[in-house]
Amino acid sequence: MAVPIRRAAMRLHLWLGLWLGALFVLQGLTGSVLVWYVEIDALLHPQQASAGMATPAGWDRAIATLRRDHPAWTGPWRLEVTGRPGPIPARYYGKTSMDAGRFAPPMAWLSPDGARVLRRDRWGDHAMTWIYDLHYRLLLGPTAGTVLGYVSLALAVLLFTGLAAWWPKGSWKKALLFKRGAPPLRALRDWHKLAGLGGLPLLAMLAVTGAALELPKETGALLTTLLGRAPGVPVPESDVQADWSAPTIPPSKAAAAALAALPSARLAWIEAPGPGHTPYRLRLQLPGDPSRRFPHSWVLVDQHSGRVLSVADATRSGAQVTVLNWLHPLHDGSAGGMPLRAALVLAGLMPLALFTTGWLRWRRRKARVQNDH
Repeated sequence: MAVPIRRAAMRLHLWLGLWLGALFVLQGLTGSVLVWYVEIDALLHPQQASAGMATPAGWDRAIATLRRDHPAWTGPWRLEVTGRPGPIPARYYGKTSMDAGRFAPPMAWLSPDGARVLRRDRWGDHAMTWIYDLHYRLLLGPTAGTVLGYVSLALAVLLFTGLAAWWPKGSWKKALLFKRGAPPLRALRDWHKLAGLGGLPLLAMLAVTGAALELPKETGALLTTLLGRAPGVPVPESDVQADWSAPTIPPSKAAAAALAALPSARLAWIEAPGPGHTPYRLRLQLPGDPSRRFPHSWVLVDQHSGRVLSVADATRSGAQVTVLNWLHPLHDGSAGGMPLRAALVLAGLMPLALFTTGWLRWRRRKARVQNDH
């Protein structure tokens, strides 16, 4: 690599690291915690622990319990179908889901039979959602999220300028060597080098997927240019044959209709609508969908007649949708199960090691230069 290019890469790497290093550390540490978002939240709230498994009858009773306890909240409630023993998580997405302009839906955890509310909270008011907002938008709203998107791209540049600055001019064996008993300045360099090389693949993936998630419009425009336009999502019409004054069907019946429409799918979320003609929205995971908790296929079911109004099969939606659907599961590690989640926890600790060793080395070199003068 030409000397001027290497020198420019080293200088850019240094200043990006000094200016953005602390933010890089914050994103890494909060990201490591969020890999275990659900598990840590459950440990922090033992009152919601329950050994039973929710059933369709439990979903029906859960909606009835929530409607009874909050009669003024007539908007949609979403129930999470975890597929594991434990409570039924629920979120309310009516008008009260916004608080002073911020996303803050009320949340509840019900017993598996749906008869009792074990815990009530609000998004942003308990530890894990606070950390999520800190990681996603620095607690500062949508504008901060956009800024973080571009910062994530800068972090990718930071990583690759570090690679360019290190790129061996001669022996690869020597370039990868950790010299035992070396002076502090050399030891710091070796620690920084090995941490950067070891963490580079996952950190680069996290920076790129993080930028794409923070910049959805820009990401969509880029993917449209590269892969073509994604098909539009059809907006279903209500069942004109249904009696809108008829009672709303229970969640279990809507779930059965959705699973009949996509028989190979696993149910993940049920959104029970309020009064009127808004349909049930059911979120399902099909084979090949990388996201278990937030899959990308939907079935809309009329709340009065139980007729399926629309089916959105994410596995047949084209290349752009496929790329978009992989972003979040890769970023949080859920696409790779336990091995990827564990690897991402370690990757999230790497920025702290890189910033610490890089800053200490910079300070020592600066002090040595000053002493020489």
